[in-house]
Amino acid sequence: MILHTLHAMSPSASFQDCLRTAQPEDTIVLLGDGVYNALAGSHAADLLAANPVRVVALDSDAAAAGLQGKLGDTPVVSMDDFVALSEHYPRHLAWY
Repeated sequence: MILHTLHAMSPSASFQDCLRTAQPEDTIVLLGDGVYNALAGSHAADLLAANPVRVVALDSDAAAAGLQGKLGDTPVVSMDDFVALSEHYPRHLAWY
């Protein structure tokens, strides 16, 4: 079980590597510029949705990017939720 933090935007190699590496029991948290990957109707959002891994976006980063209400089906999590996820997963892998 791995908590992936994805800061990179599609079509970067880091984005592709993250999707290829993530397993169904993992979670990907979109942070920083990574929240743009969840923009509803985008190719990146379609790729994320087609992957069996859980994907969430950090609410404060989505708000900073002006994407509130534009992330489609991608749930947003608070900083407290993110901390809880980091405590739950024994390993963390950051993608930039």
